[in-house]
Amino acid sequence: MKVRIGISATTRADRFAETVDLAEALGVDSLWLSEIVLGSSVEPVVGMGYALARTTRLKVGTGVAILPGRHPVLVAKQLLSLAALAPKRVLPAFGLTPARPRERAFFPVPGESRGAVFDESMELLRLLLRQERVTFKGEFHTVEDVGVGPLPARPLDIWLGGSGPRALRRVGRFGDGWLASFVTPEEAGTARATIRAHAAEAGREIEEDHYGVSFAVATQGVSEDLAAAVLRRRPDADLAAFVPEGWQAARDLIERYVAQGITKFVVRPAGPAPSMERFLHDFARELKPMET
Repeated sequence: MKVRIGISATTRADRFAETVDLAEALGVDSLWLSEIVLGSSVEPVVGMGYALARTTRLKVGTGVAILPGRHPVLVAKQLLSLAALAPKRVLPAFGLTPARPRERAFFPVPGESRGAVFDESMELLRLLLRQERVTFKGEFHTVEDVGVGPLPARPLDIWLGGSGPRALRRVGRFGDGWLASFVTPEEAGTARATIRAHAAEAGREIEEDHYGVSFAVATQGVSEDLAAAVLRRRPDADLAAFVPEGWQAARDLIERYVAQGITKFVVRPAGPAPSMERFLHDFARELKPMET
């Protein structure tokens, strides 16, 4: 199984080009753009298009974008357009809710149906990414004989986040990969087995090396936002279990994940790094040699 390690960039728009160019120059496998609405970060789909246009090798993904609240036809149009312009370098990953609770209102769904909307949206999105013409009638979305662009020779893989029982079932039913956060290596290994079981029940199979984890590396402390996010998700857990302090701890953590069958990683600074340039150079020196 191939171990690959990418980076997550929350760089401001006025510094984004520098980050993209340096990631390409250093041979970074992939660049992942977080869904952060409020603030100076680049919007994920806009950033993907810009980064793909500036590079020839770098893969670019959303880590993770929110699907409920977006119409699957428009999402499919964006993804197929990107895939046509930059073949084999588009990595869509979707989640249920924004990481920042106050941003949830920007992705509206009716009532308390967010999970059901996610499932139906994934079902329709997969059809649109794999069939020239689609007719679909669901509870939330209905389309008749629509197509949104030329299909790639190999369908785009869709990665899903989440670690709860419903989320793992959703990955097994609809996902082509799993990108989790705030899970220990042992929890990730158990979740991997659960996803595989759900996929088998649905008559599907997920590739062996399509299981990944996103985590932050504390090279200059831990930001208040990250500490609060860990507390919300894992109130009884030790912060150090999810945020390694220093590059050696990050290498040790990756080795523990790999032992559990997790082979794809997305890392980011846990706090205010001296600069994204410094973080990228350190990443290339400390973690890139672990790729296989």
